[in-house]
Amino acid sequence: EVQLQASGGGLVQAGGSLRPSCAASGFTFDEYAIGWFRQAPGKEREGVSCILSNSGYTYYADSVKGRFTISRYNAKNTVYLQMNSLKPEDTAVYYCATVRGCSSDFEGDGHAWGQGTLVTVSS
Repeated sequence: EVQLQASGGGLVQAGGSLRPSCAASGFTFDEYAIGWFRQAPGKEREGVSCILSNSGYTYYADSVKGRFTISRYNAKNTVYLQMNSLKPEDTAVYYCATVRGCSSDFEGDGHAWGQGTLVTVSS
């Protein structure tokens, strides 16, 4: 079964850090680019960051550039999103997915979506 499982969200104060992870199973992980998306209540889903299969390229939305770092460890079929200097506006459910390409308009490719992990940043 193709699966992506996001975990590592939580409640943190503004200025704090979290490192959600996305664990893959059931498919050849190192053949796929992976993206992180987020959706806040009442807002559209936003592409946050993505990474190519060989980690050779990463992309960040302007809203998180300089604060978030995406990485992957193919030997463990896992992608991480290090989130520093968190702001209340980062509060959202964060999802990981296999994506088509990795650039400003990246989107899920329909192969795999994680169930989401909630990040709440208090002011």
